[in-house]
Amino acid sequence: MDTHDDIGEFLTSRRAKLTPIQAGLPDFGGRRRVPGLRREEVALLAGMSAEYYKRLERGNASGVSEAVIYGISRALQLNDAEHAHLYDLIRTANAGAHPQRRRATTRKTQLTAGMQQTIDAMSTVPVFIQNGRLDAVATNRLGRALFSEMFDDVRPPVNAARFLFLDRRAQDFYQDWEANTRQIVAILRAEAGRSPYDRQLSDLVGELSTRSDLFRTLWGAHDVKEHRTGTKSIHHPIVGDLDLTFQSMDLASDRGLQMLVFSAKPGSASHDRLQMLANWAATTPSPIPAAAPARDA
Repeated sequence: MDTHDDIGEFLTSRRAKLTPIQAGLPDFGGRRRVPGLRREEVALLAGMSAEYYKRLERGNASGVSEAVIYGISRALQLNDAEHAHLYDLIRTANAGAHPQRRRATTRKTQLTAGMQQTIDAMSTVPVFIQNGRLDAVATNRLGRALFSEMFDDVRPPVNAARFLFLDRRAQDFYQDWEANTRQIVAILRAEAGRSPYDRQLSDLVGELSTRSDLFRTLWGAHDVKEHRTGTKSIHHPIVGDLDLTFQSMDLASDRGLQMLVFSAKPGSASHDRLQMLANWAATTPSPIPAAAPARDA
């Protein structure tokens, strides 16, 4: 992953999505040589010279200030996740000019005993804890039962992106598999901006790009997304269809880890089926293990 290339490709992809009318510029008609905005139009909207913006889009981020980043974000109408991603890319490009500042990113792969005890006590909701690479770091019993397809017959580290793109069962498990593929790639893109020196993340992206044409295409779109709240519709092999909402939160006690908690609307069919799954998990003869630990980057 080359940060300088990523800056140019990301900015190009964002301005291609924005028409002059959407940006508040006059559209005089006629055929445009490029989709979306021209570089000169972005520079005008951002309040900078066209040459300065062109230099940035070529990956030269030297001396770029936060005011410039905000100006470009405003011009391209970036959302919060996209703005943060651009900031991360520029920060990394500037740090890259000073090799002594580079640090390999370490992603936690084990949960503290106290936090594991806490999620084990949350017996009525599935809990899934992951790191930035989307490795499964830990679950409670119901979380392990909910994502049993992801864990079964898989060598650690179990990874949500690898399951989604490389395991045929994923297309049956996720009712909207295509939407999930776009979401997962956008989450990994954002993480790549935050953690450019994570060797295992680079290896994962390389593996998925080599083995999945769809992943390679979506990765090239440079979309980014935060994973905070949403819905998951899955087809569970034991209890059938489940429509679940999830909330995610960063763990203060285990930095670098994110906890996802799933629930179903009370009184719904999904709520009843989730309770059935909880009963099944509780009566499983042997404890359902959490994800096996992986090595740090």
